[in-house]
Amino acid sequence: MTDQLTVSVLGTGIMGAAMARNLARAGHTVRVWNRSRDKAEPLAADGAHVADSPEEAVRGADAVLTMLYDGPAALDVMRRAAPGLRAGTAWVQSTTAGVDAVADLAAFAHEHGLVFFDAPVLGTRQPAEAGLLLVLAAGPAAARDAVTPVFDAVGSRTVWTGEDGAAGSATRLKLVANSWVLAATNAVGEALALAKALGVDPDGFFDAIAGGPLDMGYLRAKAGLIRDGALTPAQFAVTTAAKDARLIVEAAEANGVRLDIAAAGAERLARAAAQGHGDEDMAAAYFASFDETTSDAGGTTSGAQGTTPDAEDKTSD
Repeated sequence: MTDQLTVSVLGTGIMGAAMARNLARAGHTVRVWNRSRDKAEPLAADGAHVADSPEEAVRGADAVLTMLYDGPAALDVMRRAAPGLRAGTAWVQSTTAGVDAVADLAAFAHEHGLVFFDAPVLGTRQPAEAGLLLVLAAGPAAARDAVTPVFDAVGSRTVWTGEDGAAGSATRLKLVANSWVLAATNAVGEALALAKALGVDPDGFFDAIAGGPLDMGYLRAKAGLIRDGALTPAQFAVTTAAKDARLIVEAAEANGVRLDIAAAGAERLARAAAQGHGDEDMAAAYFASFDETTSDAGGTTSGAQGTTPDAEDKTSD
């Protein structure tokens, strides 16, 4: 197999569209499909063929990459694609599907003679667009050369976690990493909400921790999105983060572990989505700290009412 492949990308949301674009830029023949066609059509300008169905998208492909909402969605789409699949095709399954769902997806792959790679990615919109995702992958060593060009096009590094994609070792690592990301994101929002409630200037907080072990770039990046009212376009949407949080809690419970912070974070994200912030960046969980019917100061983002710290002040910085 040459390094130039025909790759089908099923799911062209925030991540899938960026991955498809980078595959095309790397010289691969790219076919894309999305349930809402309007999200896939812009990729035609990058040289991708926009298919009318999953079956059309995967026909003749060397590799199929799925980046859909969750495991059941990925399985549904692949069932629709089944008549166009051929035995021996590599399936790069990058949806954050959850541990149990990975087994179902791997069973489908086995049934149809596909080479299954459990391959979720770490990163949000900006690294996805830059082709700098971290790929976490599990799959047979003998077949890795077939997907290396795909991983090289979408990511800066690939971490192999095992040879059996069905075991979900890559997905398990992704859930652990996301548990930290979501906890940190929710903590940023709560710290800013508490500062507002207590009349503390957030800049005083950042100055106090500057350069020390409590300071971190992620804190400042997410706080900046909240304070600047720059929650759209989302780097990683509230609704998707809420789904991942539920998967984390479920995986822990299934293995006899109680994750109080993750459970509270999942509820917090769900509350922010219910307030109308579902399509905004996950930092919009900040608004879950406030009664959605109040707007006591600051600014608002789209939809629900809420308080953005220093919104007016920050616009002049």
